Amino acid sequence: MQVMTRDTLLEMEEDDDEDGDIGDDLASKRPFLTPHTHLSSGLALENLEQTVVSNFGAHEIRTPEFEEFNGKPDSLFFNDGQRKIDFVLVYEDESRKENNKKGSNEKQRRKRQAYESNLICDGLQLEATRSVLDDKLVFVKVHAPWEVLCTYAEIMHIKLPLKPNDLKTRLSAFDSFNWFTKFLQVDETLIKPEQEFFTAPFEKDRMNDFYIHDRDAFFNPATRSRIVYFILCRVKYQVTGNISKFGIKKLVSSGIYKAAFPLHDCQFNHQSEDPSCPNERYLLYREWAHPRSLYKKQPLDLIRKYYGEKIGIYFAWLGYYTQMLLLAAVVGVACFLYGYFNQDNCTWSKEVCNPDIGGNIIMCPQCDRLCPFWKLNITCESSKKLCIFDSFGTLVFAVFMGVWVTLFLEFWKRRQAELEYEWDTVELQQEEQPRPEYEARCTHVEINEITQEEERVPFTTWGKCIRVALCASAVLFWILLIIASVIGIIVYRLSVFIVFSAQLPKHFNGTDPIQKYLTPQTATSITASIISFIIIMILNTIYEKVAIMITNFELPRTQTDYENSLTMKMFLFQFVNYYSSCFYIAFFKGKFVGYPGDPVYWLGKYRNEECEPGGCLLELTTQLTIIMGGKAIWNNIQEVLLPWIMNLIRRYHRVSGSEKITPRWEQDYHLQPMGKLGLFYEYLEMIIQFGFVTLFVASFPLAPLLALVNNILEIRVDAWKMTTQYRRMVPQKAQDIGAWQPIMQGIAILAVVTNAMIIAFTSDMIPRLVYYWSFSVPPYGEHTHYTMDGYINNTLSIFNIMDFKSERRENPYSGLGNHTTCRYRDFRYPPGHPQEYKHNIYYWHVIASKLAFIIVMEHVIYSVKFFISYAIPDVSKSTKSKIKREKYLTQKLLRENHLKDVTKNMGVIAEKMMGVVDNNLRPKSE
Repeated sequence: MQVMTRDTLLEMEEDDDEDGDIGDDLASKRPFLTPHTHLSSGLALENLEQTVVSNFGAHEIRTPEFEEFNGKPDSLFFNDGQRKIDFVLVYEDESRKENNKKGSNEKQRRKRQAYESNLICDGLQLEATRSVLDDKLVFVKVHAPWEVLCTYAEIMHIKLPLKPNDLKTRLSAFDSFNWFTKFLQVDETLIKPEQEFFTAPFEKDRMNDFYIHDRDAFFNPATRSRIVYFILCRVKYQVTGNISKFGIKKLVSSGIYKAAFPLHDCQFNHQSEDPSCPNERYLLYREWAHPRSLYKKQPLDLIRKYYGEKIGIYFAWLGYYTQMLLLAAVVGVACFLYGYFNQDNCTWSKEVCNPDIGGNIIMCPQCDRLCPFWKLNITCESSKKLCIFDSFGTLVFAVFMGVWVTLFLEFWKRRQAELEYEWDTVELQQEEQPRPEYEARCTHVEINEITQEEERVPFTTWGKCIRVALCASAVLFWILLIIASVIGIIVYRLSVFIVFSAQLPKHFNGTDPIQKYLTPQTATSITASIISFIIIMILNTIYEKVAIMITNFELPRTQTDYENSLTMKMFLFQFVNYYSSCFYIAFFKGKFVGYPGDPVYWLGKYRNEECEPGGCLLELTTQLTIIMGGKAIWNNIQEVLLPWIMNLIRRYHRVSGSEKITPRWEQDYHLQPMGKLGLFYEYLEMIIQFGFVTLFVASFPLAPLLALVNNILEIRVDAWKMTTQYRRMVPQKAQDIGAWQPIMQGIAILAVVTNAMIIAFTSDMIPRLVYYWSFSVPPYGEHTHYTMDGYINNTLSIFNIMDFKSERRENPYSGLGNHTTCRYRDFRYPPGHPQEYKHNIYYWHVIASKLAFIIVMEHVIYSVKFFISYAIPDVSKSTKSKIKREKYLTQKLLRENHLKDVTKNMGVIAEKMMGVVDNNLRPKSE
């Protein structure tokens, strides 16, 4: 036991005043543990607070004893083999550092010693062990005794078992198919189903009412780690006057500790020979993370038990989303095959490729100076590809996806409600504690509107308004920066298109093998998509740090509020970042170009881009393919390959330096740490994918198939890296998927509009239908069937070459032969007409049809969505019955036990009183 005098402590406080850590001081102007903080728990932490504060005025600081490693590599206990390790803190011994700076290192050592002493004062037990491989590293093992666990379980409102669940399981209509799905289930001989209990928030005064069959198993490892982390985040390490600093997060970020984490269970790749070592990590690797389990369902109960509810709900959602994608992928592939096998019957594509039709149509230049005239048949290959995606199957699939997304969201709500009941998170929001960073800044006193009592808040109403305004301004600035980058990409497209177009020979006949497949539009689209993807990745990296800074400045009250606020900021940024280029191609490119004699200019300099004669749908498909594919590849490299390489390097240096047996805590320390935001980026990745699958699916019916394949691999890859490559995350509670749920609902509503507009304005389906039903009817008496013959000629307007404005076009037009006109994509009257170059009647028919289609499609799908949402309740009847039954039984059980205790106490009191009365009534002689 190391001892420090009071003078040394005062000197430490004076030294810390000169650290220059002003921001940290301002962030910690009041202690977290105050008597009024946990009124709802029935506990006043005044005694704990007095213990912690008085420790700084004591005559000694208690620090953990050093113990030698006992040679048991898989041990999860202290050296005595009895006390379980609930958490591990790692620091570097300052006295053995190279280039030792005595002053700063001494301050760090004193802060750490004060912190560890306060942990001991709070009831935690510590044991320190030096590293086997590096004697500068020290591992401090933390154990929470039974009394500490019980005290903080009541403070944190942790639900614990009362009695086994006696409700009968209702049979499902699908139980008869169990023989078919049995091979998809995990092996129940290895992973046994968890026993269900009725639960209630723990109370120490009613400890006898809870199902405590075994004290060691009453608090599972995830709950123990969560309790210990709650304490670690709230214990102080420095007090100067009325300013206090606290929390393991700040100690790790400032380098006083190098890491803080709970331990994994033993080895993941083989069963441990130590009977005291649990095998849950091994079971997760074998039945969840291993490639041979690719087709199996996930062991969600074991995931929740090992990693906590927050990780469990993520994998439950991802698994459910992947299952629903299977149906969407099947329908999408069917629509794709319909277009693929019917592309040979595509009349308008045949006309483009026909040398006598497309080969004789001279198209007007698409830029002012360098672009030559070109023949329509050079777009033959792209027109054939376009027939695959721009078919009647696209319309069917767009309507189907509008219904599918509603079914997915409604059925997920039901599944989520079941998990809330099974995992005891139904009333989680009511029991969530404030963040220590929030409590640290509570310096203002306000009257609570509900309780009409004084409470401390971090800032006044005006201060909150100012912070919100500043945060909103910062978010708006970064969104404008993204829009500026999109404009830059558009300028690039306009400039590069001129370069590619200038390379076309003036007498092009469509026989060049390269230019046959790589038209100027295609080359521009591919290069612009690649550059856009690179810019997206760069901006993501920058904005990640900016969003965290903004959210920290905003100072949300609870961890859920913090994550929801950060989620909304990040998604808003990602939405603009990922989808802006797709929105430009789908709804702006080629829509405002004017005509060759009077084109529209961007920024007064660049002539607006035009789509190919078949529209911009194929270009949108190319953009989606590159971004979705590139994002999936980049994420796998970033999330899997890099940690694996880093761990491989560390393992090489560790093995090459020594062959010593290393303990479990040192093996885990050399794994990669999870990011501060945990699964935030996993959710973000999947939600962005969900947006691609729903918002633009009318242009790419294979998107659900790509998402399905990616997600099947994503589940197992995430499981593999969490089980083998990363330290164990701190278990956390979560009631649902948080702000991601309303985000998905918003995407689902927007998807109906975007897909309707893609079909109406981006694809060529409506003009073809208008031509088919209105303008292709042959004269009466010849033949009576409709035909698409002549459609291409009908969609291309005529322009007189002599009408070009000389100041905008300088080069002579050679190679035209006898041609005096060129064609362009629009519906305008020809030269010589009284309303030459004005939109013709066909144009207004098409516009009216497009608007009518959008209105009809939106109303039909929204009506179906509303009916489905109304018909499918968010919580199933059986789940509601279980929740009501549990509340009834728990209240009845607690009330009956309470009445028994009261009756028993009253009986004891009555017996004592009767004894007193008897003694008083007896004769004195007796």
